[in-house]
Amino acid sequence: MNTKVGVSINTQNVAVIGAGIVGVNCALALQMQGYQVTLIDREGIGAGCSKGNAGHFATEQVFPLAEPSLLMQLPKMLLDPLGPVSLSPRHFIKTIPWFMKFFNNMRSEKRLNNGTAIKALNTQAIEYYKPLLQAADAQHLLVCNGSLLVFEKTAYKEVIAMHKHYQQAGVAVELLNKEQTLALEPSLHDNIKHALFFNEVGHTVDPLAMCTVLADYAKNLGMEFKQLSVDGIDQTKSGVVINTMNENLYFDHCVVATGAWSKSLLKGLGYNLPIEAERGYSLSISMTENEQALLSRPVASAERKFIITPMDNMLRLSGTVEYAGLETKANNKRADMLLKNAEFVLSKLPEQAFSKDEGNNERWMGPRPSLPDSLPVICKAPQHQNIFFALGHQHLGLTQGAITGKLIGQLVSGQETDIDVTPFCISRFN
Repeated sequence: MNTKVGVSINTQNVAVIGAGIVGVNCALALQMQGYQVTLIDREGIGAGCSKGNAGHFATEQVFPLAEPSLLMQLPKMLLDPLGPVSLSPRHFIKTIPWFMKFFNNMRSEKRLNNGTAIKALNTQAIEYYKPLLQAADAQHLLVCNGSLLVFEKTAYKEVIAMHKHYQQAGVAVELLNKEQTLALEPSLHDNIKHALFFNEVGHTVDPLAMCTVLADYAKNLGMEFKQLSVDGIDQTKSGVVINTMNENLYFDHCVVATGAWSKSLLKGLGYNLPIEAERGYSLSISMTENEQALLSRPVASAERKFIITPMDNMLRLSGTVEYAGLETKANNKRADMLLKNAEFVLSKLPEQAFSKDEGNNERWMGPRPSLPDSLPVICKAPQHQNIFFALGHQHLGLTQGAITGKLIGQLVSGQETDIDVTPFCISRFN
């Protein structure tokens, strides 16, 4: 791994489409190599999933989402609109091809290979952020204090089995009893019986600031930002043309980092991208200065499938999975149910948690870009010499942002990549 921060000289122009945490990291990595980078987004920097996410650098999540046990849960997904995982009946028909691919990835050999690839990205993912945040004078945004996965009613033998499962995957984890768990986080509810303590993970106190700070650092190095909606991409003999509503923009190279909105852009280039918008919700609760000590690290509930993260002046409750398409209106009841779940995990909540003043509790929904094998697409476009893809990071966009940026920088400049990127090529779907 080479995480040394430095700026080289290059006269070529690169467009990065998509200003979420992945796109920002790609833009920064390329700008540091001396390319003249233009970051393009139809909304703004960090305006999508990078704004309201859980802020958890989840390097422990090395298991693909295609778990065989989910098959038994499919009927409940269709019948319970407020369950941890919800599938809109109206959207169900459209998702059948995606779920067929998802089910195919439940096969043991595929799960093993996919897990190995995820682990390759996750193992040093936090280390790739550290020199960037130091160079941007923003080390305070990354807190490496570990995280807890807590259990209320899960049988102890199942907790032990899960602990062993993580250990066998090479994840640093400790099994804690009730007393040890409460010693770490005294504000946890008496319901909690056991916990897994992942002691090498981290969180950010402000996910949006992670985006804006790194983008500002890239701007200081010369990066430009344009708020534009991109209609299409074409490759010419001399480079790449990006089509917008009002003009065509010309570049030597282009990186597509448009998350859940990537399907149409890639289709225009002739690539199939079986991506699904896996909508996640969060509820951010304002905290007073005296309430800042409620939690010192993220706490996830094994049974309730959500996570609580302490952030600057707020407690963020995040989670749930909803398959309902990109354009469907947010169902804020899914955000509100996070508060009900939190009452079973914490012995007390911030005073503003039950306030009727909407300004104190912010509800948010963002579509995670999920692919059926739980792997992102990080590659040079097989049929386009000057176009690159960095998208489809599902729950791990924040976690894998910096290493993805590094890999894209290496791919664009023709360097050897720090890890083998073969498993992440779009060719696996084409």
